Amino acid sequence: MNNFLHWFVISISVGSFLACIWLIWWSSKPIKGESAKGEVTGHVWDEDLAEYNNPLPRWWLWLFYITIVSGLGYMAFYPALGNYAGTSQWTQKKQYDQEMANAAKKYSPIFNAFAAQPITELVKNDKAMKTGQRLFLNYCSTCHGSDAGGATGFPSLKDKDWLYGGDPETIKASIMNGRNGSMPAMGAAIGGGENIDNVANYVMSLSGAPHDAAKATAGKTRFAVCAGCHGIDGKGNPALGAPNLTDNVWLYRGSIGAIKKAIQNGISGNMPAHKDFLGEQKIHLIAAYIYSLSNQ
Repeated sequence: MNNFLHWFVISISVGSFLACIWLIWWSSKPIKGESAKGEVTGHVWDEDLAEYNNPLPRWWLWLFYITIVSGLGYMAFYPALGNYAGTSQWTQKKQYDQEMANAAKKYSPIFNAFAAQPITELVKNDKAMKTGQRLFLNYCSTCHGSDAGGATGFPSLKDKDWLYGGDPETIKASIMNGRNGSMPAMGAAIGGGENIDNVANYVMSLSGAPHDAAKATAGKTRFAVCAGCHGIDGKGNPALGAPNLTDNVWLYRGSIGAIKKAIQNGISGNMPAHKDFLGEQKIHLIAAYIYSLSNQ
């Protein structure tokens, strides 16, 4: 926070408290011409409902003063005045680190015990799977869905179609290190225009989806440009994360328009690495839970 903002915050904060004190003092002063304390002010409603000039109860007024003093004490103890750190030297980061340390002390033995077991064994442990599910819902469901069914651009984790392989260690590696799935724009390489349409129809034909047979035949030779990643047979390459084009599982939808768009403009997908954020023990449990979804 720069020097101007520092003093601006201080002036507003302290000024607000001083204004409250002045307001109490000012409102307690007698006003010239007003009725004496305990007398009727002259305001009468419904013939006999009169307003008396009585001060606020002393207990209420003292509560007001106590609140002001407490507020000033809070601002002295905590960092509430610009760059002033407060006598407690409290920060959000210190509190977060302390809470994380307390949680690690309490839960690390549990996670370490699970981490010592192979993923193929953990899937048989009901307690481990419930813990893994809760971790998945907290950290993975935003992209992959609470049911792990995925969405456009985010793969389903409960089928047997895997871009990089669905064995336990590969799943764990994906969560630990992340994945960068990138398909370059291939429109120009294929020849543009009509050729993109033909290749898209050929791709549709590989999975038995409705397509134009004549265009698919014409696009087969141009598909050779795509075979470097997807294979001559279109069944993909897990080493590259290139998807299988012969099944009915589509990450970015399987319509002719979506395929043409992918060929023309390319696709870029990213899954961030979680090893520094979650740690290997938690990832081991999440990987076991995900593995269980497609191997039930």
